[in-house]
Amino acid sequence: MSEIKVMSVFGTRPEAIKMAPLVKTLEKTQGIKSIVCVTAQHRDMLDQVLSVFNLTPDYDLNIMQAGQTLTDITTKAMRGLEEVIVKEQPNLILVHGDTSTAFASALSAFYHRAAVGHVEAGLRTNNKYEPYPEEINRKLISSLADLNFAPTTQSRLNLRKENIEEAGIFVTGNTVIDAIGTTVKPNYVFANDSLNKIDYGKKIIVVTAHRRENLGTPLENICTAIRRIVEDFADVSVVYAVHKNPKVQEVAHRIFEGVERVHLLDPLDFNDMHNLISRSCFVMTDSGGLQEEAPSMNKPVLVLRNVTERPEGIATGALKLAGTEEADVYALAKELLTDDEKYNAMANAANPFGDGLASERIRDAILYHFGMTNEKPADFEV
Repeated sequence: MSEIKVMSVFGTRPEAIKMAPLVKTLEKTQGIKSIVCVTAQHRDMLDQVLSVFNLTPDYDLNIMQAGQTLTDITTKAMRGLEEVIVKEQPNLILVHGDTSTAFASALSAFYHRAAVGHVEAGLRTNNKYEPYPEEINRKLISSLADLNFAPTTQSRLNLRKENIEEAGIFVTGNTVIDAIGTTVKPNYVFANDSLNKIDYGKKIIVVTAHRRENLGTPLENICTAIRRIVEDFADVSVVYAVHKNPKVQEVAHRIFEGVERVHLLDPLDFNDMHNLISRSCFVMTDSGGLQEEAPSMNKPVLVLRNVTERPEGIATGALKLAGTEEADVYALAKELLTDDEKYNAMANAANPFGDGLASERIRDAILYHFGMTNEKPADFEV
């Protein structure tokens, strides 16, 4: 084979952040032709990342619609992808993580007998509905994937327990750590001017909370706990990047209405988010990506979920499960604000998620799989 045609498919902001470094690496690799197809499962937030990384997709399916359901996303993505795959005939289709775009893309690849490469493979909570629908999406993708790029040794063990063949598993680290190396800068000026006006002499808590399983009472509990923290600690400010889901917007604006030192902002581009985290005290989130990103900047993370598919962070002490009960969330946040020993233990914990070379390892694994090189890349190790 003289050239490997690799098509990367993604549709959401988190996918784009994590795939962009890999796409850039593939674009400059001899022997690989890189094609990018976006579904635009999330339109505006995806476009932010494409702009920052100067990525121009070869194909844009533009499937997003107001009030879209999981069925809408999956079926529209598959119909659009069918035309692209038939036209391009890629040797390998890369999907990322656990979104409905990723699952639909992997299934489409299988239907057209194209190999599937799963970036960020092997994450598991082993709880069907937490996170929903992500846990089942990623398990289904694993059953379709030919190449599994596991970010950690634990992720590889999860795949082996499901009888995924060892030969197709490569431990690479997480590509998001590759991205952070290009984003955090001294004297950074935020694109969102509201962030330039914040008093960073205070203890800044960065918050995101939007997962489907947290909508309703769990989100109410989380926001109430955070409001109590701000009311009880005069030296604390909160920056909450509020997801555009109306159900998230309503709760956040109602509970924090009139509360000083709580800044409710639109979702941030990743440059702003990474530089905000670097100036923060700690992070409270139900996001998956931030669980990996914040530890690389030595920031503790309170995970606003009952389970996490990133137990490596719990094991090293970089993450702590806070759950969604008001009393628990409040107590753990208060602990980080008042107990220096516990704060420092989390802040200085080892980052198990990567070393900035994941994209290179994935590239090398692709070349190895297709016989362009005889040397299997060495696994990432903490």
